[in-house]
Amino acid sequence: MDMARSRRHLPPVTLEDGKDSDNHLLEKKPGFNAAKLLCISLLCLLVLPALVSLRYHALSQDSVPGQSQISQLQQNPGRIVEEQDMASTRIGDDKLLADQTKNNQVPDVDRHTNGRDLDKENETSSSMTQGIGGSSLENADNGDSLLDSLLAEGFSRRSCRSRHEVYRYRKASKYKPSAYLVERLRKYEALHRRCGPNTEIFNKSLDQLKSGKITGDGDCQYIVWTTYSGLGNRIVTIAATFLYALLTNRVLLIDRGRDMSDLFCEPFPNTSWFLPSDFPLALLRHCNETSIQRYGNLLNNSIIQVYENGTLSSLPHYIYLHLTHNYNFHDKLFFCETEQHFLEHIPWLFLKSNNYFVPSLYLLPIFNKELHHLFPDKDSVFHHLGRYLFHPSNQVWGLITRFYQSYMAYAKQRIGIQIRTFDPGFFPHISEQVVDCSLKNGVLPNVLINDEALEDTYLNGDMKKPYVVLVTSLHSGYYEKIKSMYWEHPTLDGQLVSVYQPSHEEWQQTEKQSHNMKAWAEMYLLSLCDVLITSPWSTFGYVAQGFGGIKPWILFKPENDTTPDPPCREVMSMEPCFHAPPFYDCQAKKGKDTGKVFPYVKHCEDVPWGLKLVENDEL
Repeated sequence: MDMARSRRHLPPVTLEDGKDSDNHLLEKKPGFNAAKLLCISLLCLLVLPALVSLRYHALSQDSVPGQSQISQLQQNPGRIVEEQDMASTRIGDDKLLADQTKNNQVPDVDRHTNGRDLDKENETSSSMTQGIGGSSLENADNGDSLLDSLLAEGFSRRSCRSRHEVYRYRKASKYKPSAYLVERLRKYEALHRRCGPNTEIFNKSLDQLKSGKITGDGDCQYIVWTTYSGLGNRIVTIAATFLYALLTNRVLLIDRGRDMSDLFCEPFPNTSWFLPSDFPLALLRHCNETSIQRYGNLLNNSIIQVYENGTLSSLPHYIYLHLTHNYNFHDKLFFCETEQHFLEHIPWLFLKSNNYFVPSLYLLPIFNKELHHLFPDKDSVFHHLGRYLFHPSNQVWGLITRFYQSYMAYAKQRIGIQIRTFDPGFFPHISEQVVDCSLKNGVLPNVLINDEALEDTYLNGDMKKPYVVLVTSLHSGYYEKIKSMYWEHPTLDGQLVSVYQPSHEEWQQTEKQSHNMKAWAEMYLLSLCDVLITSPWSTFGYVAQGFGGIKPWILFKPENDTTPDPPCREVMSMEPCFHAPPFYDCQAKKGKDTGKVFPYVKHCEDVPWGLKLVENDEL
């Protein structure tokens, strides 16, 4: 600005026709002297190079494609990424709608972007989440978003953020899926795409189901999981049902009920596992103890003899498998080989259960060898199937990540305490049992009576990282007890302990969507801990330990409102317990203790008559 002003006040210089400009400058005029000539020369030397440089810089910027966008991104990077994301979404959604209209196929929730956009999107996701939560997340970041090839590629981040981000929150698992399991999962995904909802094969089979007639020429068979019981029970039974589908080459379909689609992402690429809207849900509503299509009733009425002596048309077009805790003797024959051979001819199976029935599948000779190939580590069945099938929806993932980053990310160690009582209210003896278990087994540090022997709370000039305790319970009393203990008293070694509880709903509200979202988020947060204390009989705890690959300390069931001694024990394996297994020898046709057939199928720590899978070296 000053140089421009100086230029405007210079004496005007004009060239006369026929005169040399240099002579003109030397012409003597009033007030002209050597000092003024020197000033003019210096100004020219300073101004002209600057003007040339500025012009060249402007031309260079305009000549590079996208240079203005780069400058804008440097000033406001978030805005550019957001605008590009929104534009990509609009383009992808328009293309998706056009494809749906043209082909009349199921909406493909994972084709919102083409391959190039997907790479860019996931690369953006990686940069956005890099370093979230500080050093704790960097330690957990194992760089393997596909979990040792357990998960398939082809999903966009936008459709399911948790699938692409969870590896940054969880340490790499020491349990690796077998190559055979990975191969079978890819084959199943291809089967589901070929036979799943809104395909020609599915529509034809659905028409036969509605009409009550089967032709026997269908090359796809189905098993429909019907929604039942609490969320923990639903998760473990879906995993068991999927394994059965894998063993029998059936397509698994899920009754979405009130909220299943709001809780979980789609697990299989380019297809859906939810029943389509035109499915006759009335068939599912009739699946109960009195159903004439109940397998136990059909067996009791000798339906197998009818099949052996009749024609194909005498087969039922579907069968209902009643595998809940109150199933009867004939229902339990599902776990016998002869009955399994009969079910091979039934195109549609509807299943209702609140049991993790995987241990009894190992007792079936027709499945045993295949199961050994799929899971060389027998105590990792639910660990692999759970991480493969269940990915929190974007809304639930938001609950998880916000809580984790706010309260758990900077912890020295994360301790999860899951307290489930089947009677409402707060019970002091259970609170004492939890504290007793954590202190006796070194899960939490001991406390001092006073602050006199308190150690320095700083380490090498920095504040010590705290132990973070995550308490999940329907009641807040247990959280208050532990929090008060570490607020009112210092720890023996000066270690800091922070205690948090995400929610306390007071009682279980199975049919309430927000309740189930919080429950699912808390199960997942527990699975991100380093150490767990869990409650007996609780599928909530089973899910957390399985997802996290953790063998927890499990509390013993109290009797007479007193604290047990010992208060807890470490479990044999992270596998869930099958609470109501059959005790029957199918070949000998008599009762038998099925917990003594194989060394890797044992009775549970919390349910003495239950069954669970263990590794032989853990006995």
